[in-house]
Amino acid sequence: MKVLLDTCVWGGARATLTEAGHDVEWTGDWKKDPGDEQILEHAATNAQVLVTLDKDFGELAIVHGKPHAGIIRLSGLRAQEQGPITASVLKKYQKELTAGAIVTASTERIRIRLADE
Repeated sequence: MKVLLDTCVWGGARATLTEAGHDVEWTGDWKKDPGDEQILEHAATNAQVLVTLDKDFGELAIVHGKPHAGIIRLSGLRAQEQGPITASVLKKYQKELTAGAIVTASTERIRIRLADE
């Protein structure tokens, strides 16, 4: 899958996801942070699942109706856990994410909001 890692996601997660076969871009490599709306728009335009620690992207998608290509929000994870857990979520919930789901993942649980909810 095509993935966009938000700056707040540990950059080392990219290697884990690339090794798992994903096409990964990290906003930490960008010259400047354009802001949440532009990051979400970039991910949607490029059919990338956005991976973030930030709740604001869910609000942009749900409350403000901004288009997206799936969002994974990581909650309460150590940096070294972010890559493996994201890879697991991408593998297990590929169909739902492709359909525009928002997945919140922590070490304790996974919560999914489907696109039509």
